[in-house]
Amino acid sequence: MRRLSDLREQVSKLEDAEIGARFTVEPLGTKHNRAAFACGDQALDEYFKTQASQDIRKNVAAVFVLLDNAQDKIVAGYFALSAWAVLPSELPKEVLKKLPRYERLPATLLGRLAVSKNYQKQGLGGLLLMKALQQSLAQSREIGSTFVVIHSKNERGRTFYEKRGFLRLVDQPNSLFLPMATIEQLDLK
Repeated sequence: MRRLSDLREQVSKLEDAEIGARFTVEPLGTKHNRAAFACGDQALDEYFKTQASQDIRKNVAAVFVLLDNAQDKIVAGYFALSAWAVLPSELPKEVLKKLPRYERLPATLLGRLAVSKNYQKQGLGGLLLMKALQQSLAQSREIGSTFVVIHSKNERGRTFYEKRGFLRLVDQPNSLFLPMATIEQLDLK
């Protein structure tokens, strides 16, 4: 599968580059400066500043931050994960025929992913995505999850995910998924 090999190559580049050593990911906590974060998208900025900690407290989402260790642990980006379910009718037939016949299939929603303006165009979106996939895979071993699902806000976002192997859900052009089995093949560390 061409997309899988492309995704594997992207993971390898990020792991080999200094970028992987410079940044760490951890759960969002009170010690992180949310007020200073700005990615240029008002909805993503407002979510991080005002809603993310509430979602954590109410168990709606798990939010993780990407910290720049070289810059006093500034928040360079974040992602949010939640439980989700996919209807079989939303999946392409070639994917569906390999799955058990359930009313809904468990998934992990990558609800938000954003990189601070000061860190954009440095490959950190890809690094954040890899960390989100790694976290999703680890959790799927504890609580079943068949896919990672995203709902892109626009064509630019959709293209970002499609370039990394995500497939479109049926009749939902901005909703995409990546099978957990594909993520497992990436051998994320």
